[in-house]
Amino acid sequence: MPELLDQYMTLEALNVLIAVIFVDLVLAGDNAIIVGMVAARVPQNMRRKVILWGIGAAVVMRIVFSLITVQLLSIPGIKIIGGLLLLWVCWRLWQDLRSDENHLEDVGDEGQLTALRPAIIQIVIADLSMSIDNVLAIAGLSRDFPIILVFGLVLSVAFMIFAATLIAKLLKRYPWIAYVGLVLIFYIAVVMMYEGIVDVLPTTAA
Repeated sequence: MPELLDQYMTLEALNVLIAVIFVDLVLAGDNAIIVGMVAARVPQNMRRKVILWGIGAAVVMRIVFSLITVQLLSIPGIKIIGGLLLLWVCWRLWQDLRSDENHLEDVGDEGQLTALRPAIIQIVIADLSMSIDNVLAIAGLSRDFPIILVFGLVLSVAFMIFAATLIAKLLKRYPWIAYVGLVLIFYIAVVMMYEGIVDVLPTTAA
């Protein structure tokens, strides 16, 4: 126990902690936008459930990704796959925004259950795509400090819950913001695919 305390009471540990907090706040914001946009499309009484389920899935995936960081890095084109999945989420959100049939407040319990599932699926797929960079960055920074890694996961989840709830409320009040979010998600997807192609090209050339 004293050895563990000595390990974390160092300048290196403090620098890692600050870096993890910064990376978490920056990268978790993208996920919060996705969760908030999807949550805004469901009835208010179901919004909290969608956010919690979506964030819960994000926690599980971050833990799994943290454990298999080396294996993830060895998969050719992992960012291309993530970008394509994110484009699918972007397309689904675009369809939701353009559809006049998505005023879910007027549907019954059965309709709400049907709306809940696709919403959670969209969040899970988006988290799966966008968590790759987050987890790889955090795992790389805190590989020698597992407690800081766990703290980073908890912090990102808390931030996402707060931010996603706020974003969902803003989107209900100002629907046009959703289109700004769509552009941002599309941009992130394109950047991910571009970076994936750049990573794959040297491998194929060799």
